[in-house]
Amino acid sequence: MANLRPKTDTGTQLQIDALVFDVLGTLVDEPTGIRAAIGEIGTLRPTPDESRVTELLSMWQQHIEGEQRRILDGDRPYVNSDVLDGEAARLVAETAGVDDPAAVTALALSGRRLPPWPDTVTGLARLAERFPLIGLSNASRRALLGVNAHAGLRWHQALSAEDARTYKPDPAVYELAVTVTGRPPERLLMVATHAWDLRAAQAVGLRTAYVARPVGDPPTTADRFDVYADDLADLAARLDAS
Repeated sequence: MANLRPKTDTGTQLQIDALVFDVLGTLVDEPTGIRAAIGEIGTLRPTPDESRVTELLSMWQQHIEGEQRRILDGDRPYVNSDVLDGEAARLVAETAGVDDPAAVTALALSGRRLPPWPDTVTGLARLAERFPLIGLSNASRRALLGVNAHAGLRWHQALSAEDARTYKPDPAVYELAVTVTGRPPERLLMVATHAWDLRAAQAVGLRTAYVARPVGDPPTTADRFDVYADDLADLAARLDAS
């Protein structure tokens, strides 16, 4: 995939004690998983209109992002991702004309059945030979357990934003990783496909690695991350070189 980005400075010696990974989008293909579940509900079967599914997926994403923003802004008390997924599922089902409670429940749980990217499992295994690996996700503890199991993700530790009762990019979420490792933030490398996620990690003092994915938030020309990689194999190679 074409990726307009500055070259990684492989001459820079990164002193890293652990890798901290975003999960949704970076390691699993969240839009594809949710899209597949939407295409299976009620009136959209057996041959869903892809434009209609895209519209409903956008509705789902906008609800999640909007409600997380309201929580971050203090306009809504904290609720975990299970609650937000349930709200999004009901909204999508109602819009699609589906009133089957079982279908709504299945849709609400679809965020736990997300496919990994082709390089994810082998890439994590390779990186785990050198570093402790920590997952750091906005998904709830229960949802993160499901995502990890379904996608075959292997961690040394998986942390949920639920433990901070807020969502990324709140600094408190990144500080969970600092606390659990007991290491200075500059000894941790945050890996994500979302530039906004990496900017927030930088603000807490973490080093940063951007991994390109089709669903990510690409860096701007103003961003300066420590590593830019095309996938996890490329990330591992660049860390070996640095």
